[in-house]
Amino acid sequence: MKMANFTLHHLPLACLLLLSAPLIAFATSIPEDFLQCLSLQCENTTPISEFVYTPINSSYSSVLNITIQNLRFLTPYTPKPLFIVTPLHVCHVQAATICSRWYGLQIRIRSGGHDYEGLSYLSEVPFVIIDMVNLRSVAVNVEDKTAWVESGSTVGELYYRIAEKNRTLGFPASVCPTVGVGGHFSGGGYGMMLRKYGLAADNVIDAQLVNAQGQLQDRESMGEDLFWAIRGGGGGSFGVVVSWKVKLVPVPSTVTVFSPLRTLEQNVTKLVHQWQLVANKLPDDLFMRVILWSDNSSPNGTRTMKAIFSTLYLGGVDALLEVMKSGFPELNVTRQDCIEMSWIESVLYFAGFERGSPLEVLLNRSSNTKSFFKDKSDYVKEPIPESGIEGMWKRFYEEDERVPIMIWSPYGGKMAEISESAIPFPHRAGVLYKILYITDWTNGGNEVAPKHVSWIRDFYCYMTPYVSKSPREAYINYRDLDIGTNNVIGNTSYEQASVWGKKYFKNNFGSLVLVKTAVDPHNFFRHEQSIPPL
Repeated sequence: MKMANFTLHHLPLACLLLLSAPLIAFATSIPEDFLQCLSLQCENTTPISEFVYTPINSSYSSVLNITIQNLRFLTPYTPKPLFIVTPLHVCHVQAATICSRWYGLQIRIRSGGHDYEGLSYLSEVPFVIIDMVNLRSVAVNVEDKTAWVESGSTVGELYYRIAEKNRTLGFPASVCPTVGVGGHFSGGGYGMMLRKYGLAADNVIDAQLVNAQGQLQDRESMGEDLFWAIRGGGGGSFGVVVSWKVKLVPVPSTVTVFSPLRTLEQNVTKLVHQWQLVANKLPDDLFMRVILWSDNSSPNGTRTMKAIFSTLYLGGVDALLEVMKSGFPELNVTRQDCIEMSWIESVLYFAGFERGSPLEVLLNRSSNTKSFFKDKSDYVKEPIPESGIEGMWKRFYEEDERVPIMIWSPYGGKMAEISESAIPFPHRAGVLYKILYITDWTNGGNEVAPKHVSWIRDFYCYMTPYVSKSPREAYINYRDLDIGTNNVIGNTSYEQASVWGKKYFKNNFGSLVLVKTAVDPHNFFRHEQSIPPL
């Protein structure tokens, strides 16, 4: 990929004055003036009507809503952007950045819309969405085992393009194919090869970023400090990453999957407890996550807990059975439980597609996962005793069936080998597993949201004795505004931001603040949980 040749004469005078003038106040003339600022395009004659939407455009609502996953934020009262910019070229990102800065508009950067708190498309102050949907090319180089991926690509598109070229290369990223790589890589990003190859961000080797001055930079020109920060430091703090160069990883021609279901009547409490003792110690080729929920399907029609042990093994079934026999015999996995397939077929399997579905389903950007939800996260460093697990079950029964879900993802392996400061993502050695708490409902909509949100907050409180402490750690890609926020207007102190920042980044938070201070001292790129400058 070549970097765009963007020069000052491509911008209108109003945008150029930014270099020597402070931000001007928001005014009613902004819509017209902002469009005029964008009207001079760089090295192309694309009409702005082809990539800029305002509330008077007939397509505005569909463009805004199509990738919003959390229906809690899809209401008539949700703040809406003055403009949605869907860049067709990198220079459109540069122009939108400079014009937004000149007119004092905040920017929200969206790649896939899987944003738990809506920070990629919401703001309480006048704002512009830069939606990367049209910047989604994927260029795979089989010879050097790399790929350049634009931020508007989904991980499904990345997986498809890799498999199109080679069936023994893969990439360690999300289980969900409609997640956009821009936000996913920015916060770390993980999937079923976490224990073998680490995070998506651990495998990023270059990037192209538009900074607050509208300049396009690569790894060399941005410097190692900023390159470090954008790989796991969270999206929306340092600039607009338009593309990523990633290192592809080898996968065997045959992998094995299984997903046995166990219930309370099948001793699930003891199995889940035992899983805690072994999952992070099993061979790196094996990733076994646990998905927990409850419903009224016990033999006597009462509530029961269920657990699926969703597993990928990078090898054949014979080797897997030997590993399970020695490492976790209590689960009693049999050959009938196991299915051999290619790695790319396993991507479809864990995404919930039927066996035999064409790979082209990975190119479908529309998601069937839209719902009302509130999620939270934790990291566990000591096994939860059986009494604590039984207490969890009681609290599950207090919620509507199938609304609460927990997903436990084991660590160890490669994750324990990488330094906490290698990238901003710090949750490494010593972590047994990560918890994702989900309250997910469709019945009742936002009218019942207070009930479900209250439940998950109470459940999170119950878990306090069993999870990491000082700080209680959280995963940046599972944004949670409950743990602290910046000021919407005005500056946010280091101390205030540390309340949430150290939960996500631990000791790396201070380093992120120093990078922010160096590259964006006026805090142009900001949101409720963006890294603040000093």
